[in-house]
Amino acid sequence: MRARAGLVIWIAVLTAAPSATAARRFDYPLLPPRASRAELGEVDLVRRWTIDYVAHDGLVRRAYVVLPRWYGPKHDPPLPLVISPHGRGVPASANARLWGNLPAVGRFAVVNPEGQGRRLALYSWGAPGEISDLARMPRIVARRLPWLRIDRSRIYAFGSSMGGQETLLLVARRPRFLAGAAAFDSPTNLSARYLSFRSLRFGLAIQELARLEVGGTPWSDPAAWARRSPIDHVREIARSGVPLQIWWSWKDTVVADQAAESGLLYRTVERLDPRAPVEQFVGYWRHSAEFKATRRLPYALALFGLMPPFRALERSLPG
Repeated sequence: MRARAGLVIWIAVLTAAPSATAARRFDYPLLPPRASRAELGEVDLVRRWTIDYVAHDGLVRRAYVVLPRWYGPKHDPPLPLVISPHGRGVPASANARLWGNLPAVGRFAVVNPEGQGRRLALYSWGAPGEISDLARMPRIVARRLPWLRIDRSRIYAFGSSMGGQETLLLVARRPRFLAGAAAFDSPTNLSARYLSFRSLRFGLAIQELARLEVGGTPWSDPAAWARRSPIDHVREIARSGVPLQIWWSWKDTVVADQAAESGLLYRTVERLDPRAPVEQFVGYWRHSAEFKATRRLPYALALFGLMPPFRALERSLPG
């Protein structure tokens, strides 16, 4: 399959400084035309189920479970489960749409929880209670959809932006049940993000939301901000044993200076444990642009065996 011009991912092994980067070029084409039509939803291969759950603070929240349309009580092989926390300000229902028909093509389930922070829902920013709720998702899904058989040996976490931050915190705090995780364009230092919010549209309002959610500024309560920052849990991530993909972009204008965020996290994990099962994928995309069915999300899934080999992908589709 040919790669489209300009659509190149660089897999980089970074040393201490970006200028010392040693990279090998990896061309990964977008999906073949027939597969692309299916992923875009022109072929409806999935069904979305809405379930309720009680969050850590007693509030009732929703989660959206995406399953292959053929799956049901009479056709119910065990399926891998992907837990997918949403990005900042992005509803869980919108996060569910990013997956397109991938759960049907790859034969897995994905749960997209609304989430609940200390005070806010769409802006949970890695609240400890939210991470605990994410760890409960396999049990919640099994209880609400008792006919869904989950392969407990194949539970993964995938998220982008704030969802990537919460994916990394899940790896740090609850690694034992995860078979793998992928974090796209993630903030890893929430205190640094607080300062950089001013450069974003409505930045002052975002800072106000962050103070409300965390309970103060990075200077008034640094420990609270550190609890939500993956870089402050890097030792736990390094020794978790969870296979981890870290995706980040040089051209990210939302989580700016990603070399000092996701890139620094990767370099630190590699320094702490050179044998840690962590890979980084570095390129030049817009923030969270690759976290969707028609971009590089299928490739990230395929690395964990959640998608068929791409040369066989078209043969796996109906019609």
